[in-house]
Parts: sequence; C-alpha cells; structure tokens
Amino acid sequence: MENTSKFPLVVIIGGGFGGLQVAKNLADAPVEVLMLDKHNYHTFQPLLYQVATGSLEAESIAFSLRKNFSDQKNFRFRIAEVSGVDTEYSTLFTTIGDIKYDYLVIATGSTTNFFGNKEIERYAMPMKSIPEALNLRYLMLQNLEEAVRTTNKDDREALLSFVLVGAGPTGVELAGSLAELRNHILTKDYPELQKEEMKVYLVDFLPKVLGPFSDEGSSAAKDFLTGMGVEVLLNMKVESYDGNEIKFEGGKIIRTKNVIWSAGVMGVVPEGVNKEHLERGNRIRVDGTLRINGYNNIFAIGDVAAMITEKTPKGHPGVAQVAIQQGKHAAKNIVHILRGEQTEIFEYNDKGSLATIGRNKAIADLGKLKFQGFFAWLIWMFVHLISLLGFRNKVVVFVNWVGSYFSNNGGTRLIIRGFKREELSKKDEQVSVAD
Repeated sequence: MENTSKFPLVVIIGGGFGGLQVAKNLADAPVEVLMLDKHNYHTFQPLLYQVATGSLEAESIAFSLRKNFSDQKNFRFRIAEVSGVDTEYSTLFTTIGDIKYDYLVIATGSTTNFFGNKEIERYAMPMKSIPEALNLRYLMLQNLEEAVRTTNKDDREALLSFVLVGAGPTGVELAGSLAELRNHILTKDYPELQKEEMKVYLVDFLPKVLGPFSDEGSSAAKDFLTGMGVEVLLNMKVESYDGNEIKFEGGKIIRTKNVIWSAGVMGVVPEGVNKEHLERGNRIRVDGTLRINGYNNIFAIGDVAAMITEKTPKGHPGVAQVAIQQGKHAAKNIVHILRGEQTEIFEYNDKGSLATIGRNKAIADLGKLKFQGFFAWLIWMFVHLISLLGFRNKVVVFVNWVGSYFSNNGGTRLIIRGFKREELSKKDEQVSVAD
C-alpha cells in the first residue's frame, strides 16, 4: 500500500488506549494517519471481568474505531494483522499487503504470559480480550450446568471450584465478582446447588494482594475478599495444572475445572524488531522520547514499551493511564519532528490506582488520598463511566449497574455458543495486534 498523499504517513499498530490517543492528537497535524488492528473496535479492558461473569454484554465495552474517528479527515482504519516490520526500509508486512510508513507507532499492547509453562497455557483461561472473556463466561456457565447434572461428589467439587492466579486488579475484581455471583445469584439460577459448594480461590506468589497499591489498600482489599468468602492464598507458586488439578509448590492441590490466569503479561512485538531492544516481559526498550533506541521514526507506547530510567528501572506500569499519556506524548513528538523542533522527554503523571472488589467495596489510592469502601466504589464507578467510549455504552453500563445494585441479580448469563478448550488458538493470540 503506497501513500499517495503529499503528507507523511503515520501508521499506528493497535487501537487500544495508547493508539487512540496518538491518532486523536494528530488530528490537526500535517500527516495522514493509518490505524491497523485485528478488530474494528476498541475494547475497554478494565470491564472485561464483568463481561466474563455475565454482568455486562460485550457490546457495552466495545466501540467502533471507525465511528470514533468519523470526523477526523486525516484518519483511515484497516482491519489487519501485522506479520513483521522491515525497519531499514520502513515497511510493514500485513495481511492486507505491504505498507510503507514515514512514522510508525507500535501500540500493540500485551497478551497473557504463562512463563513458558505449556501445560498451564493449554488448560488455564486467559482474559485479555473480548473473545477470551466470552470463552471464560461460557466455560464457567457450562461447568455450572454440568455441576447441576453430576452426581459424583469429586466431579462436582472440581466444577464448582474457581481458582484465580494473580492477585492484581484483574484477579481481585474477578474474584469479587465470582464471590457475589455465589452469594447472591447461584441458588436463584441453580436451586439444586448450595452456595457453600462453590469455592473461589485467589492465589499469588507475592505476600500481598494488589501489590502496587498502598499497604492500607492491599489490606482492605484482602479483608473485603475474605469477608465475601474468597480464600486468599498468598506466597503460593503454581507448579502445574492438568485441567483437573492445580498443584502448588509445597504440595497443596485443588481439584478444579476453572483456572483463570492473570499472573503476568508480555508485550506483543512484531517480528523484525531487533531482539537486542527487548526488555523483561518482551517489552521494547524506548528512550525518553518514546522512540525505539537507534530509530528516529519508530515509537513504542503502552504495555509493549519499556522506558528504563532511574525513576522507572522496570519501565512504567502496564495500566491505561500510562498508554494514554504516552500516546499523547508520542503524537506531540511526531509534530515536533515535522516542525524541526526539539523533541520532549516523557514524564508520567501518576493519577492513582483504583480497584473494585464488589458492591460498595473498592480501593482508591489517589496520591496522598486513600479511600476504601463505599466512597472509593463511587469514585471507581465515576472514573470508569466517563472513560467509556460512546454515549450509548455509558448509558447501558450505568443502567446495568443500577439494576444489579438494587436487584442483586443483574446480567443475563446466556450461553450463546458452546465452548471447548480445543477451540483456543494461543498462537493466533500471540501474534495478533492489540484489541
């Protein structure tokens, strides 16, 4: 694909939080913007766990990329997967042909990191995209249906045990959501089952939940979870999982058909990026201007980028605010380059961290201000609502939340299609661009 415009072509790989900001902040720049993504929608990942548990429908956290930029004259979008990049000749190799670029922004995000354990990768469930969240929903609901039918005690125990590996925000929020499902919904939908039969475990090899949060926030989150009936297992390292039993170092075994893996992520890096530029977690090392070291026209932002400095020896955290701010900054530096101006060094403004555990229960670490409980929950709801793309999505999510709050029985929990583990294609998820 040749650029027929008189303006330089900026290609953005990935329509996540960072990619959106790059495109948006180049709206008035003398460039043509081309965004590539595997899907034609942006995913609001912080609410994926509610799609997985049936509280929200997938469409309410997705928004059309084309519609989002319908008024931006210099923007184009193509559904495509990137197979590689030739940095010497500024060429991308994609499923829709080769694309010559003037500037490239890699905003491909991250995928689940199983740390090389193929057995766990085969049997555990990831949750980094809408298709994965729906797969998880269907698996869990199918296992509940099977638990109603089975008369074997051991089989029922495995079907009704849910193990979440990784006590970061994703694991904590999903554990809380599953605990609420058990405490308020299980016996309404499945009167043949007792809520005491359903077990929810949250496991981490670290000594605390919500590791990056304050000690007060972490302690409160653990208390909320245990109060809801979640068994929190800390300082526990997973040894293996064969689809029936998860084993931990030290000998503990839990029989379960439901293991959700959120213990780590790794960057999705296109082939052709020099491996010498990769840091821990398969992240691309960038300089202070967010350009890949040694390249003047290639930027990397968000989860796939690692800006290593004295302040950030491990790079910035893989959260939406980092991607958003880096996307804005990368666009600003591209404009500086076009004007022959000095580029600027990126400085991250940490606006705080939020996590919800359930109804009236959340953690808000906002600099020196720290809240736990109902007020933190209100802050969490407000921030997530205003961050959603699309007025309709905001209304649908708000109405769902209000209905769930007063009824304690929100969501539909429909099994639209069956799911089998063999349907998972991990290879496709590893090489695809970000959702």
